[in-house]
Amino acid sequence: MITPEKRSSYYEAMFLLSTAQAADFGAAIAHINEILARGHAELVAMKKWDERRLAYEINGNKRGVYILAYFKAPNESLSHIERDCRLSEKLMRSLILRADNLTLEEMQASDGRKELEVEAKLRAERAVAAPA
Repeated sequence: MITPEKRSSYYEAMFLLSTAQAADFGAAIAHINEILARGHAELVAMKKWDERRLAYEINGNKRGVYILAYFKAPNESLSHIERDCRLSEKLMRSLILRADNLTLEEMQASDGRKELEVEAKLRAERAVAAPA
């Protein structure tokens, strides 16, 4: 019996975290990675896009941290990834689009995972140094 070939596409995703979730930045990034892994996605690049004031309050939050990710995933898994994002209590919002306008090299050039690790360590050190 011949099994049909699973079609995959490249996607661009923007995740919005509250500043409270961003305080434990390493765990927030791990949560995003976990959601993508459950959807059988292959992460191509991820970086912090910005931290800014929101246009309107979301669940009482006035500021948010935006994480931009590029990944490759089977087309049928996308609905599962989007569902996990909607159900996540750690993500305020998410937007996932097909990245047909970008080449793989352009996606890889925007990879900032090393910077994410450094920022996660710095935020963790600040949290330990600051008395509660």
